[in-house]
Amino acid sequence: MTQSLPGQRPAHDEQLTGHAGLPVVVIGAGPYGLSVAAHLRGAGVPVRIFGEVMGSWRHAMATGMFLKSTPAATDLSAPRPGGRLADFRRVHGEEELTELTPIPCDVFVRYGMWFQERYVGEVDPAGVVAVDRAPRPNPGFRVRLDDGQELPAAAVVVATGLNGLASIPEELRQVAHDRPGVDALVSHTSHHTDLSPYSGRSVAVVGGGQSALESAALLYEAGAEVRVLVREPRVLWGMKPEPARPWTQRLAKPASPLGTGWLLAAVCRAPEGVRHLPAAARMLLFRRALGPSGGWWLRNRVEGVVAVRTSSRVTHAEASGSRVRLDIDGPGGSDTLTVDHVLAATGYRLDLDALPFLSPALRGAMVRVPGSRAPRLSASFESSVPGLYFTGSLAAPMFGPMMRFVAGTEFAAKRIARHGAQASAIR
Repeated sequence: MTQSLPGQRPAHDEQLTGHAGLPVVVIGAGPYGLSVAAHLRGAGVPVRIFGEVMGSWRHAMATGMFLKSTPAATDLSAPRPGGRLADFRRVHGEEELTELTPIPCDVFVRYGMWFQERYVGEVDPAGVVAVDRAPRPNPGFRVRLDDGQELPAAAVVVATGLNGLASIPEELRQVAHDRPGVDALVSHTSHHTDLSPYSGRSVAVVGGGQSALESAALLYEAGAEVRVLVREPRVLWGMKPEPARPWTQRLAKPASPLGTGWLLAAVCRAPEGVRHLPAAARMLLFRRALGPSGGWWLRNRVEGVVAVRTSSRVTHAEASGSRVRLDIDGPGGSDTLTVDHVLAATGYRLDLDALPFLSPALRGAMVRVPGSRAPRLSASFESSVPGLYFTGSLAAPMFGPMMRFVAGTEFAAKRIARHGAQASAIR
């Protein structure tokens, strides 16, 4: 949906490209892109936002999936009150969700689209194919769209989420395809909106986190023969929330948007503090603070229902006719498993080089986080290229694990909008 707010001029109008100064371009219309654009527009900053509204949530999540986050950790950030998930539910006469109510992805998508109409206005569905510095002596950047149109920008905010960052291990990559169909031997969980076509087929799910476990449940419920291969010695499950915990428990394990415990509470309350940690400590926090686990509400759909092999690692994969054969190292030694399909629930790589729309010159000019391929960012989420900002998961190696979740939108959007407004005025 690409409509404008009442009284707001269309995105191609002079207001956004001429007398009021160059616009800030936001690339991506998911939770972070929408939140940043909402704050920029709330501050009166000219802004253009590109992408499909809630596109990843609509096309990279299988039908029937739920959010792992609780309702309190699922609010987008608006510049004025009234934009919470609870507000959306109330406006539409729907019952408020509680900690004990898993949120269906389709509900979250509807919420995001409502938020866009209410706080963001027009979103251009065009794809951004190139971003580079503007030719001197012009300020800012040049942005090229997939229809060939070019536009100037005072600043650029990259809020593309996990698009293009799916990671398939080397052991599986040789039999994987970039755009696999149902008949492909290997795919990534982000490639699917519907797992029902695998009904009657054998599928090995590689991974032990929420994506792996929920995909396995959906495959099983769709009639597939499923085996889950988990590297860790056991599957971890989240604890069922206790809305009225005794004060002693709240003191021992304070609540946070990411769960209970002092570590999670600290990184959620002070993301800026995480940025000041040594790079090695930040990367350790990024990798260890939230390990792979399944939501508490998913456990009874997997445990004792779906075949799960722990302490199992795929060492090699090869095509065997129309099937794929896996070599697996496990507690009992090595063995093989032949299946019709392998579903890799193996996460994402945070790598600037996986963003092809950024020019080689821009990528080469950016300082990376030591031990990572992600950009080093200032307190305002600005990279080492002035005027180029990153938010969402690509900011997690700097600001901590909260940036991997919707809960980080408020912290990021406010800081980027404040600094982006200054950049737009200066440039």
